[in-house]
Amino acid sequence: MGNIDELKNTGLKATLPRLKILEIFQNGSQRHMTAEDVFRVLLNDHSDIGLATVYRVLTQFEQAGILERSHFESGKAVYELNEGKHHDHLVCTACGKVEEFYDAEIERRQQMIAKDKGWILQDHAMSLYGLCADCVSKR
Repeated sequence: MGNIDELKNTGLKATLPRLKILEIFQNGSQRHMTAEDVFRVLLNDHSDIGLATVYRVLTQFEQAGILERSHFESGKAVYELNEGKHHDHLVCTACGKVEEFYDAEIERRQQMIAKDKGWILQDHAMSLYGLCADCVSKR
């Protein structure tokens, strides 16, 4: 499905800023991006899209379910494509790198803990903080 169809299916018009920002998330090498990261990519591509527009489009994409927003230790909102598959995150406290992971045993244990306490889980987010392999090797 093309980007224009994807936007129309969510009820959003296919404007140039929306198409460019969606393309950044779909084709970029960085999966987790702040609004400032997206804006820098647009500046490097000589796009005439302002930071306020980037924030507005990211919010619209989140509301439409195209992007997911997380808040890691930096306090800044970080966005990634919503691909419909749950995963958790490892976050480097030195360089800010974010790495995704999925562990079936962790997921099973969380469900068991919730059940034992009489809860029904609807959603969860887990972020583990530490130093990535690159930062460890630099020490």
